[in-house]
Amino acid sequence: MKAKRIMGLFLAVSLVVSMTACGSGGNETAATPAASEPAGTAQASGDKAEEQKQTEAKDTGERVPIRWLTTGDAAAAVIKDDDRIIEEINNRLNIDLTVEIVPEGNVEKVNVAMASGDFPDVVTGAYGTSATQQWIDDGMVIPLNDYFDANPDVKKWTDEYAWSAIDGKFYGLPFITQYNAANALIIMRQDWLDNLGLAYPETLDDMKTVLTAFTNDDPDGNGKNDTFGYTSSKVTGPDAVGPFDWVFFAYGLKYADYSLDENDNVIAWFEDPSFVPAMKYIKDLWDSGLIDPELMLNDGTKKEEKFYQGKTGSVLVPLFRHVTRHESSVKELFPDATISYGLPPKGPDGASGLNKQGKGGMMTCVTAACKNPDKAVEFVNFMVSEEGNNLLRLGIEGIHYTMNGDEIVFNEEERAKDAFAADGWAHALAWGSFYWPLESGYIPATDPNREQALETVKLATECQVENLIKQKTPVEIENASVAGDVFTQYFTDMLQGKIDIDEGAKKLSEAWRTQGGEKILESVNEVYHAGK
Repeated sequence: MKAKRIMGLFLAVSLVVSMTACGSGGNETAATPAASEPAGTAQASGDKAEEQKQTEAKDTGERVPIRWLTTGDAAAAVIKDDDRIIEEINNRLNIDLTVEIVPEGNVEKVNVAMASGDFPDVVTGAYGTSATQQWIDDGMVIPLNDYFDANPDVKKWTDEYAWSAIDGKFYGLPFITQYNAANALIIMRQDWLDNLGLAYPETLDDMKTVLTAFTNDDPDGNGKNDTFGYTSSKVTGPDAVGPFDWVFFAYGLKYADYSLDENDNVIAWFEDPSFVPAMKYIKDLWDSGLIDPELMLNDGTKKEEKFYQGKTGSVLVPLFRHVTRHESSVKELFPDATISYGLPPKGPDGASGLNKQGKGGMMTCVTAACKNPDKAVEFVNFMVSEEGNNLLRLGIEGIHYTMNGDEIVFNEEERAKDAFAADGWAHALAWGSFYWPLESGYIPATDPNREQALETVKLATECQVENLIKQKTPVEIENASVAGDVFTQYFTDMLQGKIDIDEGAKKLSEAWRTQGGEKILESVNEVYHAGK
């Protein structure tokens, strides 16, 4: 049994990547053949030896080697060589699993490794990116369809994402983050609301009233004018939950990614009629001093700090397993503080929404270099099966946990010897490659705030807005970064009054379409009309 972390592999392949970009098709190898051998001989010999080894293992019933390269979970515990969970997987599947986890969950380093030609048997990379699309285009990964009959959990999984197939073929097992679940809500200082005689806002008008009071009416009672109403993090891209998405959806934006014009053609979401009035509402809050003036500079940590420090009365944050962290962090400085959360405010016509349905995530593939793809797919099937889930979440009964009637009792001392997170959380292999706790609705039964955490997911998912186009097109992937930068710049200029909103909306559309947006719309329109 082997469990490794990749460290130096990726530092030596930049030259190979450059060669790949010039047309090698990702078939070069990072290894240098021995000087006495013709180029390619050493690699070919190694491949032949490995193939023979795999064949012998298959014929004799010996464990089949499976090498898995994945980003894993950057926050997970380090997997040791004697990890009993990996050994248990080996025993159940009759494999010899080598897990190579890229440090810090770096997706790009997975891409570099694949470009070098050093193919694992199984690889997990970022879904909906140019890199994984190239894996498919260059034949680096194989379709899973031929293995569905023997692997029902893989088949069931792909049924959930039927639209992700390419010409009917699934070249990997997609895992879309926040596809059917969400966790972002606006949390508020409930004690501030109580001090001011206000309730959690139900409408945009209510929201302005609350934010005005948080800013101007001394909600913390310290006699100082040192608070503002709302903060969030800066606009980061089209897929992330934006700081003011709740406003755009309240004004009637129907989809999370695009909109439709009067001729049923796909247009940019900010070309929807809802955009201008929504922007004017946002600017009114901004001009009234109700919004954190540093909002467009904030990251996730900074916005939370401002809420914990009592500088703002509301903030857009992820909840679920973070509920306890938010409550305890506020109480460190304000022991009597309480927080509340709810559905986003409704607009003039009763519309509302907040969270966007996800389009990106991870994808686990079997490579064309794999000598035993049937075993590799069996491993993937196990990882998404109920049996595999139970093993990775709970561990081995009698070692990592015991049952006291219907109650699970975790043995944290034994769990700490393997790569389990503390307090009943799962093994390092559980998250990051196939799902996150949010997507699977998992939180340890022993967590004291479990019910509250699940309640926040229910609320956040209730206000999740679906996409018009489920998948990202290759053209969309290629142009998304530049097009996203154009939106961010015009949004900031309109917010800060550098350009009139009505004029800015027109110029935004023109600039966006010129700098990649027109190509994006052509590709997504083709997908949209083909699917009707």
